Amino acid sequence: MTSLADSLQADITAINENRQLSMFGHVSRFDGQMIECGGFPANIGSLCSVETDDEQPAIAEVIGFDKGNNLLSLHKFGARIRVGARVTLADDGAMVPVGDGLLGRVTDALGNPLDGGPTPRLEERWPLMGREINPLTRKSVDTPLDVGVRAINSLLTVGKGQRIGIIAGSGVGKSVLLGMMTRFAAADIVVVGMIGERGREVGDFTKTVFEGESKFRTAIVAVPADRSPLLRIRGAERATAIAEYYRDKGKDVLLIMDSLTRVAHARREIGLALGEQPTSKGYPPSVVSMIPRMIERTGSGAAGQGTITSIYTVLADGDDANDPVVDSARAILDGHLLLSRQQTQMGIYPAIDIPASVSRVMNDIVDDKQSESARQFRRLVSLYMENRDLILMGGYAPGQDSELDLAVNLWPKLMQHIQQLGGEKADFGASRNALVKLMGG
Repeated sequence: MTSLADSLQADITAINENRQLSMFGHVSRFDGQMIECGGFPANIGSLCSVETDDEQPAIAEVIGFDKGNNLLSLHKFGARIRVGARVTLADDGAMVPVGDGLLGRVTDALGNPLDGGPTPRLEERWPLMGREINPLTRKSVDTPLDVGVRAINSLLTVGKGQRIGIIAGSGVGKSVLLGMMTRFAAADIVVVGMIGERGREVGDFTKTVFEGESKFRTAIVAVPADRSPLLRIRGAERATAIAEYYRDKGKDVLLIMDSLTRVAHARREIGLALGEQPTSKGYPPSVVSMIPRMIERTGSGAAGQGTITSIYTVLADGDDANDPVVDSARAILDGHLLLSRQQTQMGIYPAIDIPASVSRVMNDIVDDKQSESARQFRRLVSLYMENRDLILMGGYAPGQDSELDLAVNLWPKLMQHIQQLGGEKADFGASRNALVKLMGG
């Protein structure tokens, strides 16, 4: 039986698709990025075509309203627009095309191909802002997801439908770790949102993950750092919408968003342009509300649906783990992986700080032997790192602390367990058994 909400949504969609979008206004103010034009009925997120002096219409997006006028921001910088230019409503921006034509492709925030191929043929559409799921109907996270990384599989096990963050500064091996999970994770579909990254990194990452069979289950939405903040936000929303579409079809989806911080920065630019009051580190209140809304769209679906296991990278500016975005994300995520610069300097890759990282669902989805072995492993690593300087200075004398002695003796094997080459796959069963054996189980 169709619910009232579903019926209403279907009616709205039909109206939006069938009506003639012929509403327009004229530019009354333009400061290089922000456009103010005469008001016509439009929603936040509606896309408009703006006349320019070079006869190439510019795309602008409605971001707010002021005294009966529409406020728009350009998708592309440098457009030659003068006062009086015609602004025409082109699309309400509420729906995005989705389908299997996106697999093995790299597209931008508007669905245009970036890989030199033809425009994907997509028959279905999905709401850009997603569809709400009753939290009481969501399935529990009760099954491990094999991500192909030994340290995560054994010590920080991820469950299907879990939301987890990777907290890292620059240059600590974040991209390599994401590439490993994209290629090796045992998911039906992988959706990658590369938001605000350097263009070179987008190209290198795509070449890496599109090697082999993983290409044909992977869809990449890329919006490099030089694109407008609106496109960066739309790119993140679009990647999430694609993941929702496949979850609705019963698929187990891995969504990787790199990075949540760049999306927050884009939202900060828009909020400040609209006159929002800045708070901590200049972030307006809209950023704080955006982060949980975007994260809550992922996770397990209702009965008969699949799951979205989401991994968000969160950049700790200056290695500050108390950054406002880090704090907001960590409060709602089901765990986090902290990448350590110290371990990077020691040549340990992936540089996951095991004692400082946590998976909030691990104990519910693994057996008791693995859980106990993981706790013992964390204690030994933590104990060694606390005494590392003392050991290196020669101040450590064996026999005074049996547990520290064990940590010192096992240290090479502990680090061997964590370390893994970028092209090496470690499945869940082998990772679990190696941990239990190492801990004497």
